[in-house]
Amino acid sequence: MTNPWEIDSVHLIIRLFLSVLLGGLIGFERERKNHAAGLRTHTLVCLGSCLIMMLSMYGFADFVNEPNVRLDPARLAAQVITGVGFLGAGTILFTGKSITGLTTAASVWVVMAIGLTIGAGFYLPAIVSVIMVLLILWGLNIVEKKFVNSRSDCSFSITTAGGVLQIDDVQRLLNAHGVKLVKVRFEESEVTLDDPDARRRRITMSVVLPGKGQLLEVANDISRLQGVIGIVVE
Repeated sequence: MTNPWEIDSVHLIIRLFLSVLLGGLIGFERERKNHAAGLRTHTLVCLGSCLIMMLSMYGFADFVNEPNVRLDPARLAAQVITGVGFLGAGTILFTGKSITGLTTAASVWVVMAIGLTIGAGFYLPAIVSVIMVLLILWGLNIVEKKFVNSRSDCSFSITTAGGVLQIDDVQRLLNAHGVKLVKVRFEESEVTLDDPDARRRRITMSVVLPGKGQLLEVANDISRLQGVIGIVVE
């Protein structure tokens, strides 16, 4: 039986190169989509995790037979899991109404786990995991765009003059486009003039579009309604 605390140089190099290759594959997918953590980040995380795992397992073999010494081959590896969490948090951005970078943060964390797996010598689980990660990032992204994220939430702020525009006209237009009206708010301007055309009304509507490509089309049709003098889309 071979000594579990020893490893030859050939296997050390194989593990390091394999970590660079597998981490680079995932990083390349993120790089193609211009994410904050791309090819170099994922490759370095995978390589570093692999190196620390090997150091934890084999770097202190000379002290195994020393009295009062207990070695835990997973001790350093456990700290990597916590440390990479801070790196992943740096890729998460809050952009007003939405949070981006969660998938990239998760991919960095998974790459770390793959690096640790390679460092421990579990080549098959590492390779299978990379294949599964790529399938998730490529395949599920297509599914999400087609079935999950095809709808778009937005709001229309319509300014009207003279009280000509009726909300029923807007409702019929939205129904024709398959747009769901979620919330509506009216704001009347206070004027002292007797001229009804001097009165302004703002209608703010929160809607759900069936497709993001319909935004400009719906906004353009609303702007053509009688009495509409301005529209803002957010």
